[in-house]
Amino acid sequence: MEKELDVFQMYVDEMAAIDACGPEENARLSELAANGDDEARVRLTEGNLRRVLEMSRDYLGKGVAASDLVQEANVALLMAIEEYEPGEGRFEDFLSGKVNEALRAAVEEHRIQSQVSRKVLERVNMLQDVSKQMAEELGREATVPELAEKMKMTEDEVKDIMKVAIDALKVMGE
Repeated sequence: MEKELDVFQMYVDEMAAIDACGPEENARLSELAANGDDEARVRLTEGNLRRVLEMSRDYLGKGVAASDLVQEANVALLMAIEEYEPGEGRFEDFLSGKVNEALRAAVEEHRIQSQVSRKVLERVNMLQDVSKQMAEELGREATVPELAEKMKMTEDEVKDIMKVAIDALKVMGE
């Protein structure tokens, strides 16, 4: 986590060299950008990088790498610039909504992936335990159909778990 904060702080320090856009400049630039002005888009992007970086700071420590949070926030900034319609409220509010939505989604996606990974690991461990127990009982390795019956799973489910276990061993060996 400390290394993550160092990387994050380094990026914050780099952003200090870029002048942030104030509300008036955001209003003017967002209007120009909406009308196709590429220079306004560039300045609007640069001038709001620090803002979205600060927003991503609120999501540190929630399981997502700082670099991934910054990337999500930056992509949301670019999307906000493309999608913003003048007259639909302040650009800053629209931007905040887009960035927070993207960061919440990144944290939620990470949480779900972690949950799935834990469940898969539990199933691999269970298969290993049952396989070992059956080998002792049978005096030989259990077949896939035998394991499936014992674990109350389909043969395909058992094969999938075996494949995950084999793939994990391959990755660890590389």
